[in-house]
Amino acid sequence: MKILLAVDGSSYTKKMLAYLTTNLDMFAGDNDYTVLTVQGTLPSRARAAVGKEVVDTYYAEEAAKVLDPVIKYLQRHELKVKSLSKVGNAGEVIAKTAASGKFDMVIMGSRGHGALGSLVMGSVATRVLANCDTPVLLVR
Repeated sequence: MKILLAVDGSSYTKKMLAYLTTNLDMFAGDNDYTVLTVQGTLPSRARAAVGKEVVDTYYAEEAAKVLDPVIKYLQRHELKVKSLSKVGNAGEVIAKTAASGKFDMVIMGSRGHGALGSLVMGSVATRVLANCDTPVLLVR
């Protein structure tokens, strides 16, 4: 099974990873894990002011801050993982990545507060569910 793990480095990501690794009997086997983090797009004026090279370096550094500890954690639990980092609206990018990568499942943390539409889950989780045809497992 191809599983996309959407991470942002928050405590909700940590809860999701803990759930995943404590339930390896459910998620073990020949699963193909890909860890995805999405960086918000910098304002166009900021991008223009500093230039493409600086912006690309910034995105890469921010992604590494999130991905490196997650990958190390999963490797300690003997899971082989690939990683991706993208830029854009997190909910939409996660859903598009799940579809284009033909993933069988998306697993992500959910914060569980906010406005009425986000009463049970965070706004990113709400957007993923609204835009994703792939099954999504939310961990709170």
